[in-house]
Amino acid sequence: MGKYFDASYLWNAFPQLLPFLKVTFIVTLFAVIFGLILGWLLTMAKLSRYRSLRFLASTYITIMRCTPSIVLLFLIYYGVPLIFENFHINLHDLHSAYFVIITFALQFAGIISEVIRSAYLSVPTGQYEAAVSVGLTPFQAYKRIIFPQALLVALPNLGNSLIALLQEGALAYTIGLIDIVGKAQLMVAANINAHALEIFIALAIIYWGLSLLIDKIFSLLEKSLNKGKKSLKMT
Repeated sequence: MGKYFDASYLWNAFPQLLPFLKVTFIVTLFAVIFGLILGWLLTMAKLSRYRSLRFLASTYITIMRCTPSIVLLFLIYYGVPLIFENFHINLHDLHSAYFVIITFALQFAGIISEVIRSAYLSVPTGQYEAAVSVGLTPFQAYKRIIFPQALLVALPNLGNSLIALLQEGALAYTIGLIDIVGKAQLMVAANINAHALEIFIALAIIYWGLSLLIDKIFSLLEKSLNKGKKSLKMT
């Protein structure tokens, strides 16, 4: 009878899992891009003077934040094709990656919009007025004064949100997407559930490494922006 835990399975799992990181990265990248765009629009709606826009944005954000990721994923995966059937458009053959991107872009937008809004509100309005009064255009005032300060405030939460999105994306295998988690599931199934522990330990190590790398990158960005802010104050 074979050993219950065999380290060789753990080390052999890495070269089989790592090529599928490309799928995970692509899905995460597009979810972040579309999520940031929608999140920015939601932020503008919440800061709008129109009550209807504020209400719609707040309702959307509340729904996204209160819906479990896996529930939203299934709602999108089964619901969107059903809606489009009414317009005689068949989406049942669409690659599952599209539904994953839509799901996590929608959820990421709801989270990141609050990050953007709180960061923007942290910059005193007097700084914008002062920048415009010395001859800067509104665009220049936002680009040179408001945006760098708001970005510094937003960075820690942005990094945490990105890590959370990467981890939540592991649910993509539930609708058949073969990313790094999907590949791990296939490997376990091929072994008839033997040595699943070793494979999932390898998967956990990869996710730990990615999370630590993202955290380190955002920490360096924060330090860089802080240095720029200090040097600007000194001048």
